[in-house]
Amino acid sequence: MNLRDRQRADTRQRIQRQALRLFTDRGYDATTVNDVADAAGVSAMTVYRNFPTKEDLVLYDDFDQLTATTLTELPATGSLTDRIGRTVLTILDLAATNEHDLLLARLRLMISTPALQARHLDSQYRLQEAFVSAIDPTLEYGARAAASAVLGVTHTALLRWAADNGERSLTDLFQEAFSATFGHSA
Repeated sequence: MNLRDRQRADTRQRIQRQALRLFTDRGYDATTVNDVADAAGVSAMTVYRNFPTKEDLVLYDDFDQLTATTLTELPATGSLTDRIGRTVLTILDLAATNEHDLLLARLRLMISTPALQARHLDSQYRLQEAFVSAIDPTLEYGARAAASAVLGVTHTALLRWAADNGERSLTDLFQEAFSATFGHSA
C-alpha cells in the first residue's frame, strides 16, 4: 500500500470512527453527515466520497473482499458449509480481536436502527456473493445455499455477542451456533 492509499484509509477510518461516536452519543437520525464531517475535520464532500450514503458510515467494512481472499487461501477440504464456516470463523476472530469496540458499536447501531436493518440485508447479500464468486462456478447453487446457512449462523452469533456486550468470545458463540445447526464445529 503506497502513501496515498494509507492516507485514504486513515481518512476513511477517522470519518467512520467519528460517525459511530456521534451516532452512539446523539442517535443515528439526529446526526447529520455535516456533523460527521465537522467532527472528522473534513468536508461533507470528503465524507460522501468515502461513504456514498449515511448508512455506509456504519455498514462499510473490508470484510467482503477479505472473505473472498480468505476462502481461496484456506484448504479446500470438507463440505462447502465447512469451508465457508472456517472462513467466517477466521474473519470473526480477526474482527473481534482487532476491531472489537468498532464492531460492537456497528452491531448495536444495526440492531437498533430500522434504516440500517434494511441495508444490512443488502450487505449480507453482497457477502453471500463474495463467497459464491470465490467458489468453483459449477458449484454456484450449493455455494449460495451453504453461504446463506452459514450467514444465518453468523447473524445469530453476532446478535448474542452484542446482547452480551461483547464479553463472550465471538468465535465461541459462532462455534456454538454452527454446531447447533450443522451437528459439528466449523
